[in-house]
Amino acid sequence: MRTAERSVRAELWGRLAAADPGLLRLTAGLRTVTAIALTLLALALLRADVTLLVAGAMGAMAGTFAIREKQRGKQAVTLALGLPVALASVSLGALLDAHVVIGDLFFVALIFCAVYSRRFGDRGTALGLIGFQTYFLSLFVRATVPLLPGLYGALVLAFACSAVTRFVLLAQTPAGVLDRLRRAFRARLAQLITAQIELLDAGPQDADKSLELVRVRTARLHESALMIQGQLADGTPDEAAARLLQRRIAEAEIAAERLGLMLLTARGSERADPLTLHLPGAPLPSGGEQPMRDEDRAALRRDLGALRLLVLRPVHADRGTALSQVRNRLLGYRDEENLPQAPPAVRDVFRGLGEAARAVLGLRLALDGPVDDSDDTPATTRSREELDAEDAAIGSGEEERATDEKAATGLRPSTRAAVQVAVGSSLAIVGGELLSPQRWYWAVLTCWIVFINTASTGEILVKGYRRLLGTVLGVVAGIGLAGLVGHHTWTAFALVLVFIFAMFYTAPLSYTLMSFFVTAMLGLLYTLLNTYSLAVLVLRVEETALGAACGIIAAAVVLPVRTDRRTNELLVTVLDQLADVTRSAVDQLSGAPPVDLLDKARRLDQSLADLGASTQPLTHPITPLRTRRDTARYVVALLESCGYHARSLAATAELLPSKPSMAADPRLRGAGSRIVHNIEAIAASVAGRHAEAGVETGPSIASLLQSGTSADARYGQVTDRVLRHLQRLDETVVGLARPLGVPVARRGN
Repeated sequence: MRTAERSVRAELWGRLAAADPGLLRLTAGLRTVTAIALTLLALALLRADVTLLVAGAMGAMAGTFAIREKQRGKQAVTLALGLPVALASVSLGALLDAHVVIGDLFFVALIFCAVYSRRFGDRGTALGLIGFQTYFLSLFVRATVPLLPGLYGALVLAFACSAVTRFVLLAQTPAGVLDRLRRAFRARLAQLITAQIELLDAGPQDADKSLELVRVRTARLHESALMIQGQLADGTPDEAAARLLQRRIAEAEIAAERLGLMLLTARGSERADPLTLHLPGAPLPSGGEQPMRDEDRAALRRDLGALRLLVLRPVHADRGTALSQVRNRLLGYRDEENLPQAPPAVRDVFRGLGEAARAVLGLRLALDGPVDDSDDTPATTRSREELDAEDAAIGSGEEERATDEKAATGLRPSTRAAVQVAVGSSLAIVGGELLSPQRWYWAVLTCWIVFINTASTGEILVKGYRRLLGTVLGVVAGIGLAGLVGHHTWTAFALVLVFIFAMFYTAPLSYTLMSFFVTAMLGLLYTLLNTYSLAVLVLRVEETALGAACGIIAAAVVLPVRTDRRTNELLVTVLDQLADVTRSAVDQLSGAPPVDLLDKARRLDQSLADLGASTQPLTHPITPLRTRRDTARYVVALLESCGYHARSLAATAELLPSKPSMAADPRLRGAGSRIVHNIEAIAASVAGRHAEAGVETGPSIASLLQSGTSADARYGQVTDRVLRHLQRLDETVVGLARPLGVPVARRGN
């Protein structure tokens, strides 16, 4: 029973880790709620009135969520600087309460400075948020000069409780966050393998649904890999450890994605394209179902389950020889003589299982340390030796330093956003005053929020729409809750804490949900302050709509950044980095000195993620431009496919220095030059740069490598491993030219 109980706990923990990588959302929600609860408890013991309770709660929330730095020392400095900023801000709010015009002008100036401060990094952003939120607090509780001593005490207590929560009760270190992110990657990798098993067993009616699940979990695995990449510098003891983990994560991700493609190919009558795994709603490859023998399906199901077990089981949990036998069998598929007699496509899946097992073995070694090798077979021993050689190569290599050489042109994004939000807030103040001289600041708050983490007019439009929708739904909930709670103060505060936790937990998932919980919480706060009424909540909707409209108008009129311009800039960045990764990988595969390809590949991945986020206004379900939406999705999916092939090329090129059995092939440089040329031609066309030549197509990559010399066999191993990726990358880049309107010319025979 204890074993079963531990298994259930491990399963639940794995699901939680997969749903919330690094437990970042859970920690943010718990930390904020704990800080607020401590503040309320301390103020209650001091017999503070409801106004100070509300002020303390809002101060604790601002002092907790605003800080985003990773190092504890920097967090402490920012929190210490935030207290005087908060005290000064609430003081000015109280002093200017009776001077309407001066107060409004100061509020606009404060908003400008708060947004402009983003250019100074995480600390500037945090101090700007604290300054804005505490000024808003003074407006919300209607602070006056006689109330200031009580507010000072509440804020000092709130920041102290925030510090206790952050550094004592719920302390979090970069190494701890990275460790949880690694567990999340493991859990999501296991979930992807489970989805692949479902795809293997799915009938014709369920195949598309199973494929969609594989697609979603492939994207979630990639998201986890990017999150780990962002935490490596702070969470690892040295550069060698960071590079080792970076490589093992990349290898496991690529192997899992390749395994999914092989399964798709084994199901159909033609080879699957990576586009199928990246384009939402894409159907299974055409050509019909390929019947698979029951014994082959059963063997694949067994081995996929074994691979999943290998992923989930940490080294310290290994007991007996069962897991060793599973590991040895899977790694044996890397040798041709161990492959079962089956159709070629099915044998490819078993090869993919062998490579995935090798990647998982490397991941286990990197995460858990040495594994017992007493039961190793020759195939397993060979895999270990390869991994050890790669580890040694990583430890002795020097990391390439990336520098930002892009010169700043025109206005900085922080300056542009500060001007826009200042103009929008001015409009919101005027309009808000006309709607309600007492509640006008809700319009300003909405205008401020729609500019956070947005970079184009389209993004602001979508965010404003989501906030309005969440506010309307929250008003409905607030009406019901206010009637149920009445004047039960502590019941209302308990619900406020629940909603605050839900607000932070859902914020990265759905802005609409976050807005819903914010509005429902505010309905309860109004009840506590004895200012609740249906008219107040309706006014909240009106002010929200006004603030969103003012933000959209300011973004569209004042120094506008059109969505097309923003997406084109990011698209050019992605194409430039894709060309860089492809060129560097092909050069290294051709014999050039090694460079840090994985860093280049991860920068490409991050740029792809930024591009995907920027296209949300174009791909949103409510957009009336259906053709444009489909084109945007198709282009992003094609680029994701290109990114997969580029990562695979980079991963193979990284193996060369540590594998004497693999010789570089000088012929690859010539074969890859056309791909790089085409990527650069598309980038030039999108950027509006003068391009002398368009995209070229011609003989297949394989035919370009047929030199007919006796030396071909020498290069066969590395060439065979990358040939398919080069061919697919060539075809996908040419396919990318059509939706982007780049002319294609055929060259050669």
